[in-house]
Amino acid sequence: MDHEEAVVCRGLEYSFTHGRGKVTRAVDGIDLTVRTGEVFGLLGPNGAGKTTTIRAITTLLPVGAGMVRVFGHDATRRPMEVRRLLGYVPQQLSADAGLTGRENVALFARVFDVPRAERARRVTQALAAVDLTDAADRMAATYSGGMVRRLELAQALVSAPRLLVLDEPTIGLDPIARTGVWERVDAVRRATGMTVLVTTHYMDEADRHCDRIALMDRGRIRALGTPAELKDQVRQDGQQGQAGHEGRDGRDGRDEPTLDDVFRHFAGRDLADATEGDFGDVRRTRRTANRVG
Repeated sequence: MDHEEAVVCRGLEYSFTHGRGKVTRAVDGIDLTVRTGEVFGLLGPNGAGKTTTIRAITTLLPVGAGMVRVFGHDATRRPMEVRRLLGYVPQQLSADAGLTGRENVALFARVFDVPRAERARRVTQALAAVDLTDAADRMAATYSGGMVRRLELAQALVSAPRLLVLDEPTIGLDPIARTGVWERVDAVRRATGMTVLVTTHYMDEADRHCDRIALMDRGRIRALGTPAELKDQVRQDGQQGQAGHEGRDGRDGRDEPTLDDVFRHFAGRDLADATEGDFGDVRRTRRTANRVG
């Protein structure tokens, strides 16, 4: 039943109006279910509709058409109930460089209405969960890019969310910092049973950490399954398309497919072309990468 799932979208649509009344449908009637306790990856090129979908789920955008429920709560009718269940790390940096790490997390504790009597303890726990205890009383301006991202994770965790939403959480980070962020996410998830919904362009992250993946392009879900299932589907499609020519994904069938192959196969374009589409998202992603880098 829907109320037993973490997130359920049915017929979700969202359109933007811009430039002389031109309408762009960013999300085109998607059906999506995120199971309680899983790490669910929403992948696709920039402009595919991922961030718009995330913003509808987190109530930052109204549901244009269709339905979104989070742990049984309707995002349109009960937005405050939905928000109380969420932790959200957006693409854009949200930490305040003029505050200490502890002050940043304490601010979010107040924003998320953590009871006053519990705030200090919850702030300390959140900082410990992301391994920032020793740096908690330093100004955030002195943090490295990886530390800033872990601080933002602490901000999202301070309210003890049932659903953690991560929109490009490791953008611009070096491999060691990326690993550190995911180690913290995985540790909290194991300890709490928290559900995680993540978008990323790092296919190795999705392959390693996601239980299931939906690949989205041009506002629609093009493929859905575990990483192994999606790679197997690409393998089968490639074998069927090798009667004298390469398959749609451009592979020759000799190597095991990767999630990069899955991306190209279902999105219909190369990862190098993934910046086509929503140039606002591209600019925001580049700003974030520059600031954490």
